[in-house]
Amino acid sequence: MPADLLREARGLFALPGVQHLQNIHPLVVHFPIALLWAAALMYWLGFVARRESWQWTGLWTLVLGALGAVAAVGTGLYAAPGVMLAPSVKTALLVYHKRIMISVLILSVALALWAAVARPMPARGRGVFLAMLVVVAALIAKGADYGGRMVYDYNAGGSACGQPIEFSQ
Repeated sequence: MPADLLREARGLFALPGVQHLQNIHPLVVHFPIALLWAAALMYWLGFVARRESWQWTGLWTLVLGALGAVAAVGTGLYAAPGVMLAPSVKTALLVYHKRIMISVLILSVALALWAAVARPMPARGRGVFLAMLVVVAALIAKGADYGGRMVYDYNAGGSACGQPIEFSQ
């Protein structure tokens, strides 16, 4: 199924760069990164400025970011076995990338559910809620760094150079 989606994306959107992708994971990961960071920003700005409309924007971006995280983690777990990486790279980078991003998924879904129940932002535990948004943003940054290193240092996202490339520090 994902291979069919990849072929569809190539033809439908006429994206020549997509032909070098091994899977659709890179096409979906940027949405939850942007949306979850935007949610944290909007919630913090809404809290500081006491603007409920900004908190509502935070809620919607958090919900969309959590849904995007489901898609990103799902496509990543599906793609992981087929990614051409040296075992040393998988041990040094992929394992941590996977663990961190699954943590982001769990936290973002939990925060989205909490915020959806206490619309637009929890009154009880507000400090914990805001702190956890910062934790999510920090985890995204660290997890994305691992993912970026796999793509740009070890060519995990395409076929631009020969594989496997061994891990080096």
